[in-house]
Amino acid sequence: MPPGKRAFDLCVAAMITPVVLPMILIIALVILIRDGRPVFFAGERMKTPTQGFRLWKFRTMRADPADTGATGGHKSARITPMGRWLRRRRLDELPQLLNLWRGDVSVVGPRPPLRLHVERFPDLYGEVLKSRPGLTGLATILCARHEEWQLARTKTADETEAIYARTCAPRKARIDLIYQRNRSLCFDLAIIRGTLVLLARQAKGAARPPAVNLR
Repeated sequence: MPPGKRAFDLCVAAMITPVVLPMILIIALVILIRDGRPVFFAGERMKTPTQGFRLWKFRTMRADPADTGATGGHKSARITPMGRWLRRRRLDELPQLLNLWRGDVSVVGPRPPLRLHVERFPDLYGEVLKSRPGLTGLATILCARHEEWQLARTKTADETEAIYARTCAPRKARIDLIYQRNRSLCFDLAIIRGTLVLLARQAKGAARPPAVNLR
């Protein structure tokens, strides 16, 4: 990661920690009271094509030791009421502040993929992961709602993975590579602003996904 980008990440982390940390503590207490332990979920994601790390989130589902792969409609029955509320507002991702401080992720970059997807598409993610994964990215702004809408209709893990592999992964990778070729501080600031707008719309319950067509 370029030193300037890491310095920017640390500045952002320092600015948001006084606000985010109390929110993390309050939400953790509510989850503990309502749903019990564990409060947090640490899933493996990839920093490089060969190096994994633990990405922290609030637990939003009932535990399943066999859980793997992308999240789709086949997992919806396991989402707790509290988890559904957190997911709608993206508050389940607040614990990734720790990953930002540790340098596992940058503020802006491609969302870190699962190991199984990196191993399934090595050429694709070999290029994407030349950029440090991020808390948000260009693909997040352009594809997040559309991807959720597509995967929410799936009934089985195989169906979810088939749709993710056929449409979601290639589409997001193309957008991540556009970001990689045009990366700059101004671009990062624009993506952060776009993310805040997206979060505000999601919190209001926007029903329709944005149209996405990159072909």
